Amino acid sequence: MDRLFDSLKGFFQKPPINIDNLAYRIHYRATFVVLVAFSLMVTSRQYFGDPIDCISKDDIPSRLLDTYCWIHTTFSIENAWKKRVGEEIPYPGVDKTTPNEKRIYHAYYQWVCFVLFFQAIFFYVPRFLWKAYEGGKIGQLVQGLNSPLATGHNDEKLLSLAKYLKFYENTHNHLFYFYTLTEILNFVNVIVQMMIMDRFLGGEFTTFGWNVLNFTEWEWSARFDPMIKVFPRLTKCTFHRYGSSGDVQRHDAMCILPINILNEKIYVFLWFWFYAVAVISLLMIIYRFATILLKPLRISNTHSYCRMVDKYDLEDMFERKPIGDWFFFDLLARNMDPINFKNLIEIYNQKPSPHSKV
Repeated sequence: MDRLFDSLKGFFQKPPINIDNLAYRIHYRATFVVLVAFSLMVTSRQYFGDPIDCISKDDIPSRLLDTYCWIHTTFSIENAWKKRVGEEIPYPGVDKTTPNEKRIYHAYYQWVCFVLFFQAIFFYVPRFLWKAYEGGKIGQLVQGLNSPLATGHNDEKLLSLAKYLKFYENTHNHLFYFYTLTEILNFVNVIVQMMIMDRFLGGEFTTFGWNVLNFTEWEWSARFDPMIKVFPRLTKCTFHRYGSSGDVQRHDAMCILPINILNEKIYVFLWFWFYAVAVISLLMIIYRFATILLKPLRISNTHSYCRMVDKYDLEDMFERKPIGDWFFFDLLARNMDPINFKNLIEIYNQKPSPHSKV
């Protein structure tokens, strides 16, 4: 149990080289792992369990009927959702066949495991793009400077790093704006995936969570479980075959979908999770634009990583620097030991003597 909690805690801890933030990690770590785990759960139930069981009063082999109804999808009858169970119908959405019945086909359950997996991949794409664009530069520059234990080479490393920063000053705007672009991409990804899931589930995902919450507050006589409509556990299937006389015979079957018990729990969780991630991502974008407009916010952000640095020194240093240079120093502050970062700022702010090469 301790190992399990340690592994879960690791998803939210900052990595050895931190080039993003907690909101970013919720996308490419937590959400990625959640979706992959759900995909594996559905896959194991679908391909190694018993996802569908169909029954018919006719002499059709059960394995044949199960396979046929799984491949060709099952359906519910729309006007049978709210009829009285046990009196008018055997189950919500299941009724006798009529000429003008409106059928709602359920084809999604064959694809749930694949959709969840590809959703996980898309949640990692912004991280992949940002990591490739950054190219490991921060990790190379802070190598050996992220430990509180001083070494004899620290002064040389800090001096070399200060020279590098002075040589490449005013050239880091592209890093900041690309990072901001990937943060926006994180938000867009969540919204687009919610729209895709809504389409995937027949337009029911957008309000799914609200309907589930409201379900417990309805009058008992008017109660209708919204999860049963989206993820029915009992559906109908129509099977045709040739009879002994050569004519086409129609056979109606009822199909139990145990896999939907798992699917409904997954998508209830994902509804709350995706809305929470969308809100967090939007707040992060608002914060990012605030850092563009408000210099004091940038200073406070960097100062939070290293309280040992005088805040006024940071204000003087970043007063005339572009936002890209601040962002680069901010990344260094996240990954350096506070003492080393303080010394770096002091070296960087030193005015070179006439005989100095710095």
